[in-house]
Amino acid sequence: MSSKRAYIAANRFGYGANQRTIEQIQGDPLDWLVAQLSPDSISSEMHTLNIQWDSKQAAQQLTLYRQQRKQERKKQVSGQVISQENMMAISSDGIRKNITKHVFQSVSHVISQQIVSSRPFFWRLVDFFSNHFSVTANGLNMRALAQTLELEAIASNLSGNFSDMLIAVESHPAMLVYLNNEQSVGPNSKIGKRSKGKKGLNENLAREILELHTLGVNAGYNQADVTELAKAITGWSLSQQGVEGFEFRKQAHEPGSRDVFGKTYAAVGVQQGKQILFDLSNSPHTAKFVSEKLAKHFISDNPPTELVNDMVKAWLKTAGSLPHVVNAMLKNPLSWSFSNAKFKTPREFLVSTCRACELNEIRPDYVKSLTILGQQPFSAGSPAGFKDSQEYWAGPRAMMGRIEWADHVSKFVKSPPLDIARQALGPFLHERTIKAMSRAESKRQAISLMLLSPEFQKR
Repeated sequence: MSSKRAYIAANRFGYGANQRTIEQIQGDPLDWLVAQLSPDSISSEMHTLNIQWDSKQAAQQLTLYRQQRKQERKKQVSGQVISQENMMAISSDGIRKNITKHVFQSVSHVISQQIVSSRPFFWRLVDFFSNHFSVTANGLNMRALAQTLELEAIASNLSGNFSDMLIAVESHPAMLVYLNNEQSVGPNSKIGKRSKGKKGLNENLAREILELHTLGVNAGYNQADVTELAKAITGWSLSQQGVEGFEFRKQAHEPGSRDVFGKTYAAVGVQQGKQILFDLSNSPHTAKFVSEKLAKHFISDNPPTELVNDMVKAWLKTAGSLPHVVNAMLKNPLSWSFSNAKFKTPREFLVSTCRACELNEIRPDYVKSLTILGQQPFSAGSPAGFKDSQEYWAGPRAMMGRIEWADHVSKFVKSPPLDIARQALGPFLHERTIKAMSRAESKRQAISLMLLSPEFQKR
């Protein structure tokens, strides 16, 4: 086994190396990576994760919260006195705090799993597509729902075709709420006509599907395509009771056929939107847009055209099979350059630090640490997600945050600094870093120097 390829596999495609990870890779690093995307492997990983929060529980708690808020307002208006004991048991504020607690535990649990997982490449892909289909946890509704999107619609579809993931994402409660499609009503639908113009079409989701999720902004679609797609997915909503997730509301669906990106789609209810999404998934524009984005994320801010072309060919040949597209990237020699070109995002920096230093718990906690580093989970603030380039993450303020955080967490590290550096970086460890660490005034300073070295900051 090539030591260099093992460390490239662990660092570039995973969350960093340590002795345990290098031992797990064994034989061919390529086989180690590919195996992580098998259905059985993904199923095993999700079973191990065992998250105790999903979109159905979120919907139930949100419904309970709204019902309780309504009752409290009524009692306030009527002047009815509620005992302190009863208020503590049923208050909407208590429900809100309970939701926040469960979400925090869920997000923290995923980060913890990324730190200890033997399938880090799987989690890197989950992070990539979670950012590709970005949702921001603004307000209680999205705070409750945001993470359920990546676990229910993204992680579970990584072994399938992109079309499966796309349809699952666009019909997921988190995406429907985030981009307001649960409120979108066809103007000529039964509900639209009854509302006399008070309820109408919302194009937010349709626009982001075309611009960010599939074709890309330069594919040549126009405003008419956005409007037609928006009409095709009217009625894609949530159940009236808010406990069953996705529901197709036929009475809100715009009747008639739709013309989207040069093709006409018959009026077949919910299948109309699904067929459009399927065709968008298999468009050469989508194949190029997503493949280039994948290569940019894993390989270089300016990925080689030859590499992207290989991925596009695999996409079009297999109808967007994600394992085949990823395999095309992994099998290309251009993906295995010894020169590390990608600057770690804050999340990659945090997880790789904890893996290298064997830190299973830190203070401040994972979520607060990511907030300090500038990448609080589900806070991109835009459907475009966090940017994926060095210039975005390596500015003076961002680097100062890394310096302060690295110095803080270094005090929790128990192993000898040079041992950690050699296990984490292997052949990438530079002589200048070894000298700097050897001359450090303390163990804590030596660890900080390793974490802030160019070879650890890049992958």
